Amino acid sequence: MSYHLFNRPGSGGFVVEAALTLAEADFELIELDSKAGTPLPESFRETNPWGQLPTLILPDGSTMTESSAMLIHLAACFPEKNLGPDPGTSEHAAFLRWIVFASVNLYESVVRRGYPFRFTDDEDGYKAIRTAAIRRMGEALLVIEDNIKGPFLLGDTMSLADIYIAMFFIWHRGEIEAPRLFALTQAIRSHPIVGPIWRRHFGER
Repeated sequence: MSYHLFNRPGSGGFVVEAALTLAEADFELIELDSKAGTPLPESFRETNPWGQLPTLILPDGSTMTESSAMLIHLAACFPEKNLGPDPGTSEHAAFLRWIVFASVNLYESVVRRGYPFRFTDDEDGYKAIRTAAIRRMGEALLVIEDNIKGPFLLGDTMSLADIYIAMFFIWHRGEIEAPRLFALTQAIRSHPIVGPIWRRHFGER
């Protein structure tokens, strides 16, 4: 049985699609006819009760959610593809650190900016939630900027963490001075395997 990835164009499932492709895994991409930043059809809750994308059906038929968890899982499932450092090493500890950091701080900021109604019942507060989310995301990106070993986050070798962080970097709406993140993102855009997937989701961003 193959993997089944539910996503929509321009959404965070891009990075899971890239991971599956780099792993040369057998998978089917099911793209919902829905724009990023808009609510998903209620019918999708039959697949994922939390109603979120991406959602990954594993070869054994079980359902996996949370893109950060999917990246960690896929790196472990395909160790020969070098999607992340070897478990037990300090590099792997850093890999886990930054994927979780991105999930908690960057993804959360994106969600707050795009779906402020999830975080307050006061419509007058939507703008404040959005502006605070943009500010907080910029602060988190600068923490990553200062920790990039170069040219990739962990040094000379690209990992799934780099692809994940590059996606968030182009999603940031504020002004930021981050030359290392810019160079990292350029490397992801130009990658022979990841680049075409990037352009299908994000164009030339």
